Amino acid sequence: MATTVNAAFDIFLKDAVRLDPARSDTAKTSKTSLVDEIIKFPGDGLFPLLHPDLSIDYGSFSRKTKIRPLNDIDLMIILHAQGSSYYEYPDRIEITVSASATTLSALCNDGTYILNSKKVNNKFKDYLGNVPKYEKAEIKRNLEAVTLKLVSYEWVYDIVPCFITNPDAAGRTFYLIPDGQGNWKKTDPRIDKARTIAVNQAQTISVLDVIRIIKYWTSRPTMPTIKSYFLENLILNYYGTVDKSQGYIDVEIPKLLASIYHSIESPFNDPKGFQGDINHLSYEERVKVKERAAIDYNRAIEAGKLEGAGKMKEAIEKWGEIFGGQFPTYS
Repeated sequence: MATTVNAAFDIFLKDAVRLDPARSDTAKTSKTSLVDEIIKFPGDGLFPLLHPDLSIDYGSFSRKTKIRPLNDIDLMIILHAQGSSYYEYPDRIEITVSASATTLSALCNDGTYILNSKKVNNKFKDYLGNVPKYEKAEIKRNLEAVTLKLVSYEWVYDIVPCFITNPDAAGRTFYLIPDGQGNWKKTDPRIDKARTIAVNQAQTISVLDVIRIIKYWTSRPTMPTIKSYFLENLILNYYGTVDKSQGYIDVEIPKLLASIYHSIESPFNDPKGFQGDINHLSYEERVKVKERAAIDYNRAIEAGKLEGAGKMKEAIEKWGEIFGGQFPTYS
């Protein structure tokens, strides 16, 4: 319970939106333990060699934009290419391995040296399934990762095998990950993380908290859910064009809802330049999100007017209409 709108949002973020710090710390320790187990895999001579850089975090947990519950953690495990090369086609990337790289050549398409990403994922699945303290390993539905379920904790790991490329003419490197079809595709989570940090540091408001609270908003059963990565980039794009934000999250929310209203129906290209259009919503879903954004924008504006008139109880109740039963009540 709260007596002011600012206090209500502070309580809401702390108790319902942000990850619990203790659980986050436990998750980080658990991830370190998992990586320590994966380091042992090549010891039998049958698992591919690991790159010296070993792993890279990606996803919303890494970018500090994840909200409760902590249900998954993303991790990329970097394999040693052992002299492999890649060729980029319009619809796929193929990796050709060296004949001397026996653990990789065993995972190629039959009769070729073309590395099959499905076979690589299955190799990870087999080995992860034998790691102590983990319940089971399964190939993720999109066929791009292996999902590892823990015995003791509420989260699962999405583990993606990958390769890091040699620097190109401009000195840039990126990662090749499974594309779900047996081939490979480009990504680079370092770009997303650096962009998130830069935009957040450039603004008065915590852009991380804005992302979290809008994720909470879209996760409610009042509209189709906007996928995490797309939503984050919508918000980062907005704050990338704003000179200075306000320091109060309740002031920022109607601006974000207006931005979503005006942009949700349009294509949205991956800012990294790898994935093309990342607006996953159907036409009907875009219309529903737009309608909900309009309704809650008007509620947010009304809440601001009530607060300005000193009607804190009514203002807090209006915010509760937007965010639901977990939003604090007036006291």
